[in-house]
Amino acid sequence: MDAAAPRPKENQGEPLPRVDARLKVTGQAHYPADLPAASIAYGALATSSIARGKVTKLRLDDARAVPGVLDIVTYGDMDKIDKPKFGNSSATSIGPLHDRTIFHDGQIIALAVAETFEAAEEAAQLIRAEYEEDKPTASFDSPGTKTVAAAGKSPMFKEDVKAGDFDAAFAAAAVKIDQRYSTPTQHHNPIELFSTTAYWQGDQLVVHEPSQNVTGWKVELARQLKMDPANVRIVSPFIGGAFGSKGPMTPRTAIVAVAAKRLGRPVRCVTSRMQAFGTQTYRAETRHRIRIGAGKDGRITAFAHEGWEVTSRPDLYVVGGTSATGRMYGYGSVLTHVSLVQADRNTPGYMRSPPETPYVYALENAMDEMAVALGMDPVEFRRINEPKTEPIGKKPFSSRSLIQCYDQAAEAFGWARRDPKIGAMRDGEWLIGMGCATAIYPTAVAPCAARVRLTVDGDVRLQCGSHEIGTGVRTVAGQMASERLGVAIDKISVEMGDSSLPPAPVSGGSISTASVCSAVLKACDAIRTKLFAAATAEGGPLAGSHNEEFDLADGKIVAKSGASAKVENVLKAMQVGAIEEYAEFAPKGATPEALKKLYAGTPEFHGGEQDEDSVKYAFGAEFVEVRINRYTREIRVPRIVGAFAAGRIMNTRTARSQLMGGMIWGIGQALHEATEVDRRYARYVNRDLQDYLVPVNADIKDLQVILVPEIDHAVNPAGVKGLGELGNVGTAAAVASAVFHATGKRIRDLPIRIEQLLV
Repeated sequence: MDAAAPRPKENQGEPLPRVDARLKVTGQAHYPADLPAASIAYGALATSSIARGKVTKLRLDDARAVPGVLDIVTYGDMDKIDKPKFGNSSATSIGPLHDRTIFHDGQIIALAVAETFEAAEEAAQLIRAEYEEDKPTASFDSPGTKTVAAAGKSPMFKEDVKAGDFDAAFAAAAVKIDQRYSTPTQHHNPIELFSTTAYWQGDQLVVHEPSQNVTGWKVELARQLKMDPANVRIVSPFIGGAFGSKGPMTPRTAIVAVAAKRLGRPVRCVTSRMQAFGTQTYRAETRHRIRIGAGKDGRITAFAHEGWEVTSRPDLYVVGGTSATGRMYGYGSVLTHVSLVQADRNTPGYMRSPPETPYVYALENAMDEMAVALGMDPVEFRRINEPKTEPIGKKPFSSRSLIQCYDQAAEAFGWARRDPKIGAMRDGEWLIGMGCATAIYPTAVAPCAARVRLTVDGDVRLQCGSHEIGTGVRTVAGQMASERLGVAIDKISVEMGDSSLPPAPVSGGSISTASVCSAVLKACDAIRTKLFAAATAEGGPLAGSHNEEFDLADGKIVAKSGASAKVENVLKAMQVGAIEEYAEFAPKGATPEALKKLYAGTPEFHGGEQDEDSVKYAFGAEFVEVRINRYTREIRVPRIVGAFAAGRIMNTRTARSQLMGGMIWGIGQALHEATEVDRRYARYVNRDLQDYLVPVNADIKDLQVILVPEIDHAVNPAGVKGLGELGNVGTAAAVASAVFHATGKRIRDLPIRIEQLLV
């Protein structure tokens, strides 16, 4: 940067409270389904009761006879609407009302609309479908699945990474393991239910729906409805839990929009929690085979990771975490392969750290097994295999503070007090186990735009079409503007969650803070440049100070020499009431079409292992203590410590909250979460929060987050690495390792349950 725009600060940001905290805790924050609308009608979905077959007839007379029923949208009513197009903006290519074919259980077969919510629900339940039913395929090992290689078949998966001669290296290794692991289907259960509220203002369509991708949805919905995207507006100011579930749009949105058009009034459809299991995405079920070969000194010479994933018949969704696991350590040689197993299920989708959570679970479980086979401390084993460059392309890491994370977390946890002997640590009738695991997440950034306006009164308005999904992005964006413009945070208003604002990428992949703050930084620096030029111009309050370095603080332009001028006076001298800048940020290495793609709702992601100069990742180390009752095998997690290095931390409070939430979710993945599938009918069984288990307060005791200082100028102008998805990557493997340390039982299939420890 030039003298007028010094490099952004590198220290950890202030732990400021969220700028929208008061709105949320007082109930004043309006979520999409809270929107008051005059003459609103209510919609309720009717869904299929089979997983494979065809609807031969719908009986609607009883539903239409319910008092207050206004309309039923079903087959034939969507014929003029284009089908969804599977991709980042659309969850599936299944157009449920375009085709009477049933691809999965819980598929939408109609939308009943009525004057009241109760009438709509009653009508939907009275819709009777007759089917031509086929025997469905539920999952792995079910007859009728189709297995295909991910590479070359799915546009979502580039290649199976490899390096060196794995077969020769594995054959020659002195110590080997060859093990299999699995993770179950898991479903999103956000506090805020999924919903769509749509209304028309002439040719303009407005949709209020919880969305992580308002720009992408605007373009995709316009395509389906054959409209100009300029006539579609998606509004989503606050989201009550997303984690990937509200990233791609489902077919429900277009159906509700059509109903609102037919009725000429707003229509709101809130999906029940039970129906969400079939109409939204979920984490795919996975299986893994990992082979590791090493010398007796503990140095890995051969690593192979094969993965299998369940997906739907129509859409080749890929988790594909081998790109990360294949680059984790200094392996010597690498061989990977990912296969997709197509079954009669709804299409999976993104769930917090989508590839890394299941794939790193398998890797880190295997790393612990290898350490045991070598008779080596698990931390020391990882230290020995710390790479100087990543093993696939031999590129350097832009920064890699993994060992620092292990050192700080191990000290805080008290790892040195661990007795390595299996079952040796006890407290009365409780067996004590300690385990550790690595967390890793690719650091990415995407093009983004922002508008910033500084007024003569010292107020700042910041606008960006990003999304407040609970991460605190409104707050950190405001902090970046506060830092660059020298304005107190309470003088800054931040507007987000609206497709009419400057476009931002999807709030996923832990890119929001880096992308939004980079765009805000660019807009603010343009304002700084104009102010400094005006202040030093002839007749300006700082005339003659052109060669000095300036900054903004407390509403003043301050020169390094100590001279200063009020911003208010400079703006008055410019004869303007405000300065407004619209900035478009494109990351290093972006294609010439990058900004065009941003406005088209398909922004490029840059970072991770994709860049030519270096590999960019955030890292962490997690340590877990488990206690297992020697008689009942009840499992408790009384302590967990995580240390994470993620570049510049914009706000230590929101960062800690994100990492805590991720670690808690990791405990849930290890011990609680699993969607049970009835393999006879390919139907989900536990479709509510009574039976779909998640951690509660009683499950979480002592949880400590350590933020390891790290400076990385290569990742993006803000120096930020994403961390929202980092915290839950290593937790489940650390729990599994601790369970083995306590009991000697190696549980390779999640979740870990009491019955697995009784045998």
